[in-house]
Amino acid sequence: MPFRICKTIEIENGHMLSKHPDACRFPHGHSRRVEMILEADTLDQNEMVCDFKILKEAMHDFLMSWDHAMAVNTKDPNFDGMRKIYGDRIIPFDNQDPTTEVMAKAVYEKLKTSLKDYQKNPQARYPLSKSVLVASVKVWETSSSWAEYTEK
Repeated sequence: MPFRICKTIEIENGHMLSKHPDACRFPHGHSRRVEMILEADTLDQNEMVCDFKILKEAMHDFLMSWDHAMAVNTKDPNFDGMRKIYGDRIIPFDNQDPTTEVMAKAVYEKLKTSLKDYQKNPQARYPLSKSVLVASVKVWETSSSWAEYTEK
């Protein structure tokens, strides 16, 4: 597809990787950059793939639920205790470690669903063509390390 756009949102997020053999099995945090890439064959009536405001609106609540939160495998022996103490600031990842790869896939899937819901909304303020596709989601863990998910 000839047209691509990218919207980046930054969050502070922690995780712990219970399957990791070294220090990553302990709680630690990252300044994450989430890049959402959309593509289309043609532009809409405003000469855009998608207004960037749609992406911000569609993903704001989901990504803010991850901001200043700790992502944890539900099979981690400390999961229940952490959830009891910190409530919704503990983000459950069902029977899998919340690696950056797993997080990129979760954002990708949420973005696809959110954009479909936006397209169905008769009160939507901005146009969103049904031909717009989510190309990929890239989640940065550090300034030099990222993971990307795509269905291609």
